Amino acid sequence: MAGTHQIWALFLTDGKLPKGSESKAGMCVRWAGSGNEENRNNAYPHKAGFAQPSGLASAPEEPWSCLFVADSESSTIRTLALKDGAVKHLVGGERDPLNLFAFGDVDGKGVDAKLQHPLGVAWAAEQKLLYVADSYNHKIKVVDPKTKLCSTLAGTGEAGDALGPEFNKSGFNEPGGLCISDNGKLLYVADTNNHLVKVLDLDTRTVSVFPVFGECPDSAPSKTSAATKVPKLPKSAVRKELSLVTASAGQTVIMSLMISLPEGAKLNREAPSCWALSSEGNDCLLDGQATTGEILDLSQPLSVSARLPAVLQNPNASFTLSVWVYYCMEGGEACMMKAASFHQPLFLNSSPGGGEVTVALPLII
Repeated sequence: MAGTHQIWALFLTDGKLPKGSESKAGMCVRWAGSGNEENRNNAYPHKAGFAQPSGLASAPEEPWSCLFVADSESSTIRTLALKDGAVKHLVGGERDPLNLFAFGDVDGKGVDAKLQHPLGVAWAAEQKLLYVADSYNHKIKVVDPKTKLCSTLAGTGEAGDALGPEFNKSGFNEPGGLCISDNGKLLYVADTNNHLVKVLDLDTRTVSVFPVFGECPDSAPSKTSAATKVPKLPKSAVRKELSLVTASAGQTVIMSLMISLPEGAKLNREAPSCWALSSEGNDCLLDGQATTGEILDLSQPLSVSARLPAVLQNPNASFTLSVWVYYCMEGGEACMMKAASFHQPLFLNSSPGGGEVTVALPLII
């Protein structure tokens, strides 16, 4: 309970806590924490002090046999022993129990490591590693409880929403809750201020957006509300069906379009050219990614990319890239618009992969 600076326990069956009395099923009792807002460790759980404890992760196996606690306001990770209730320090903060301002962003061991308001923890039992949502540093960190080494896993340290491609180039905005998959290979992150659930593939070291289905009328407006407005594709548009391409979970699909105008023609700046990317029946593949944009320069190919999620729901999908090109002949003699769409069918392999899959598309107007 963050507000009371304590850890409480709800009994699902009759039982007792270490150094506690018998309790009946349905009872909720204080397990640890004096109620004083402190960073105080103690062998007696009721004499220990917490400061807004938030995320918990259970490690019942030996030699850990503890709860890991993200003690937010003291910027520490603490342990609560399952056998005797002793509260101990793991990483972050400092030795003075009354100093709640020992925060920062420093990789290191024990008290030399610095965090800032961590909110979530997740324990990977097979790997024997603890993952930490270092919320105010906009990072995900990893702790080895045996050596007490705390190091940055993902995030730049600045608020952002980039998906990498590398972990250290991925952006988060006050990440909160964490959850690890059963095999310890996928880490799910509640990226609070980006209103997304992100997936860190710990094998390929790639980041993707977890597809969330259903309408959320009470959620914040999506980023597409400020997207480039695109017109309806006219009947005269060129429509091209492309050959099947295979891609894997976590890979980036790049549609590279080289647009060639007639000799003496140039883009019409008064009517900006634009593009749109869609995925019919699989909109979740594009969640949190740019799906529209302007075409400003034809000296280089138009490159439109989409990173596939780490978890794929359907092996059969497709992307459609549509473009609207407004151009004028030299001297302003005539201005016109040409539109085209490219339908790219995909076979999606659920096995994680890295790198990119590029589809080259020529368009001669």
